[in-house]
Amino acid sequence: MNEFELIHRLTRSLPANETVVAGAGDDCAVLDLGVPDKLVLLKTDAVVEGFHFTRETPPEKIGRKALARCLSDVAAMAGTPTAALVTLGLPEDFDAEFVEQIYAGLNALAKQYEVAVVGGETTTNPGRLLISISLLGVVARGRQILRSGAKAGDAIFVTGELGGSLAGKHLDFEPRLAEARWLAEHFHIHAMVDVSDGLAGDLRHILEAGKVGAEILKAALPVSHAAKLRARQTGSPPGGSQLLTGKNSHVSTNMARAGGVATACRHRPG
Repeated sequence: MNEFELIHRLTRSLPANETVVAGAGDDCAVLDLGVPDKLVLLKTDAVVEGFHFTRETPPEKIGRKALARCLSDVAAMAGTPTAALVTLGLPEDFDAEFVEQIYAGLNALAKQYEVAVVGGETTTNPGRLLISISLLGVVARGRQILRSGAKAGDAIFVTGELGGSLAGKHLDFEPRLAEARWLAEHFHIHAMVDVSDGLAGDLRHILEAGKVGAEILKAALPVSHAAKLRARQTGSPPGGSQLLTGKNSHVSTNMARAGGVATACRHRPG
């Protein structure tokens, strides 16, 4: 059983109530809590030592990545992040200065996007470091963009470039919050998804939710310079199956938080 099969089994019978606009199965949960003109977005994500970063990763970049992953999911809903909680699972021999530097990287990105870090939790996690972020955001009522809205005939676009995780892009990508909101304001976007497992892997979420198919032209893919360089070094095609699936290797699969949002849309005249 793979991760997505497990998620399906765990989420097929989750309880809900009248506040749920969109639950499990999208980049964020969407809730109607009675806020005038706004819906609330909820997201949680985690990074784990040995899978998403190593002991040699600069701590500021670990903290930055932990928050950036959640910010990218809010971007995929065309939302605005507002506040975050941080849970730290620390090995018993943790280095306090190292942890403070993780927070420095996280806090710097939070300030950049005007996100308040309002608390969290610390616990023991024997053997390795774990960071989990819970993020609160908002989106204008009726303007949320879900994965399920794709329609036959839609064009597919990607913000940013694809590939480059093995060159460290997964640590330095920029969440596409402004781009996603601009797209939502100026075009009739049908569906959007954060690209975290490669274009083919994440585009599949849109296709399955919308019950549509897609054709990808390899020559049109915006492949990053780092991915092209690695392809020349390894002799593999930069726009081939490795880039599309994000599975350059086991570690790249888990670290492939690409700086982009895939969208399916039609142009809105005027």
